[in-house]
Amino acid sequence: MRRTMGLWVTLALLLALRANPGDAHEAALQVDPWVRSLVSAGVAASSTKREALGGGLAHYTWKVRVGPDRYDAITVHRVVRESSPWVPARTRRAVFMVHGDLWGFVPAFLTRTSVTMMPEDRSLAAFLASEDVDVWGLDLRWVAVPEAETDFAFMADWTLGTHVKDVGTGLALADVVRRASGSGGNERMFLLGWSRGATIGYAYLDAESQRPRGQRRVDGFVPMDMVLRFAPEAKQQREWACQRYLLLQMDRDAGRTEGGLLGPGAGLPLRLLGMLAAQHPEQAPSPLLVPPSLATLPALTNRRLAIIAAGKTETLFEAFNLKALTPDYHLTATIPDAAGVPDKTAFTPEPLLFGYFQQAAPYQSLNEVVETEKQLCGLDVPYDDHLKDVKVPVLYVGAAGGVGSYGEYSLRLLGSTDVTRLIVRNRPEGQRALDVGHADLFLARDARVRVWQPMLQWLEAH
Repeated sequence: MRRTMGLWVTLALLLALRANPGDAHEAALQVDPWVRSLVSAGVAASSTKREALGGGLAHYTWKVRVGPDRYDAITVHRVVRESSPWVPARTRRAVFMVHGDLWGFVPAFLTRTSVTMMPEDRSLAAFLASEDVDVWGLDLRWVAVPEAETDFAFMADWTLGTHVKDVGTGLALADVVRRASGSGGNERMFLLGWSRGATIGYAYLDAESQRPRGQRRVDGFVPMDMVLRFAPEAKQQREWACQRYLLLQMDRDAGRTEGGLLGPGAGLPLRLLGMLAAQHPEQAPSPLLVPPSLATLPALTNRRLAIIAAGKTETLFEAFNLKALTPDYHLTATIPDAAGVPDKTAFTPEPLLFGYFQQAAPYQSLNEVVETEKQLCGLDVPYDDHLKDVKVPVLYVGAAGGVGSYGEYSLRLLGSTDVTRLIVRNRPEGQRALDVGHADLFLARDARVRVWQPMLQWLEAH
């Protein structure tokens, strides 16, 4: 059956490529050489996988080669309700999700951590699929780079533009598969990007806006908790971005190709921190390096250090003499002790957080981080020249303790007139240090009610 599914996907791609040259869809595929290479190589046929999720849902994956080097590959994901095993149900609405730093599609959107089977209301992708939305997404190239790798020269040419192209390949695959299975018709997809995935989403739409209408694949955009450019009044945050850009640019000029805001191999210590917090929570002092600003505290346990990393994420930036993206930026909200130090999580269960840390990808390419910081610094980049031509409906979802309202100015750079804003908050702006965090949008106990349900309503309305 798995082979049959793969052959069906490849046949769908071949039919799309051999369609009437005057067809708008054929024209779109003609400008995507990676789709043609996928078809000729038969990659989809040899690597289609299916995983039952329960509740009548399934998770499909395709390994797609997008270049000549060994790590030039992406994994395309699909989470969908099935009529029967290997037979996805027909749907009208579809969304394509792009993850951000550290976490690929599965930990970011399926919330699959140390728990084998997550209930439907604990995963954004499964929740939407259970409501008859066809959910697609991808793992960017660096997600699959193994922990044992030491030579990262292959990352030298990976840029935001590379990821934009890969998103286009994923969208093309989703498009032809949906058409072949009877879903979608002429319906386009929504594009959702979280964190740096939103930056990639903006760049994709910027490029797609220059194509004829019939060659576009996205008809709605959901940027989640990210800023593209800071508002003129956010001078301090722009200065912080410039500092990060200059430091990272120096590293790149020195020949480094791997790394992110928290240094080379940032996923490795985060994975270890999650493992120690889950398996040896009360071990003290923790064997991991404690940020300088925490050095005066009594010996920290593994559990406490993990909670601080999530709830006071800015301390991780301080270890590199940097400032975070926004003031008091954090991954998940926490409850502090009498001294004001995070003591326990506020909205996300601790076991889920610790499992989430363990799913971090070991490595990331440096170029896209440098380019993003350059853009945030206000300097010229090739990814936002046509934002005024982007006129699709937009839903911005912000976490008040993450990027939050800082991401709203970016919406004004678009040509869209149908713009909805959802800032998830529990406290006034002056208390953002304790408010809903960047990853609480997916991990919090009440995320389904406060984030996913309003998102579903917006998708249905558009």
